[in-house]
Amino acid sequence: MTLSRSMTYGLVLASLLLASCGRAPSFDVLGSFFPAWLVCLTAALLLTVLARWLLLRLHITLAPPILIYPSLTALFTFALWLIFFR
Repeated sequence: MTLSRSMTYGLVLASLLLASCGRAPSFDVLGSFFPAWLVCLTAALLLTVLARWLLLRLHITLAPPILIYPSLTALFTFALWLIFFR
């Protein structure tokens, strides 16, 4: 039995769209599931505070801190995600 051309294209499109569906990485914390990126962001915020404390302790001044600290947080978040989940 042959399928019509539109049915074939529909099946191919559906298989391509559903190919990357999978279980999202999450953590069970007291019965509630939290996404893994949220855990990475929390750890990155703590690492950024630690880095700021270290920079202040070493008397290193940063020119635009309003750009440095969010960028440092993003760097730590992405690095932690790549290290633990990829």
